[in-house]
Amino acid sequence: MAAQAPDVEIGLQAPNFSLKNVDGRMLRLADVAGAKGTAIAFICNHCPYVKAIADRLVRDAEALAGHGVNVVAINSNDAIAYPEDSFDNMKAFAEGFGFSFPYLHDETQKIARAYGAVCTPDFFGFDADLRLKYRGRLDASRKEAGSSELKRELFEAMMSIAESGQGPAVQLASIGCSIKWREPA
Repeated sequence: MAAQAPDVEIGLQAPNFSLKNVDGRMLRLADVAGAKGTAIAFICNHCPYVKAIADRLVRDAEALAGHGVNVVAINSNDAIAYPEDSFDNMKAFAEGFGFSFPYLHDETQKIARAYGAVCTPDFFGFDADLRLKYRGRLDASRKEAGSSELKRELFEAMMSIAESGQGPAVQLASIGCSIKWREPA
């Protein structure tokens, strides 16, 4: 089911976390934060919206790294109900797309809830002080891969944040599959 990310208050502090990376290491927010900004992408392995943007996310993450902006991806989906989103499949997904950035497992789903993430992909852009400056989309792609010529919305937003500390005035919400939440116990 498609979901659209809601508006959130710009300026909120990034919630801290300590999550397992696909390489087995536990990483904290401080470990993955960039000197000039940090983009956090809530994604998963099975979502067609994520598959449609994965190559361009990798492209933009590599370009942003050269400007002091780090990208990190987090998978918060219920891997019991959606085995394709398991930790082992996360490793294969990251390797298959050539992720040059951490891909973290939010097994308890506490981090997705703390950020207010609702869909995959869902993008949050933070400044050097880890204050939210962007809540939007990578580009105008939907379930099908868009042209490499699409406006690079996340990239441009993060470059603006790195250079001026401010995100764009217009931020278009990300649309994707809803996060697959666990049933309450």
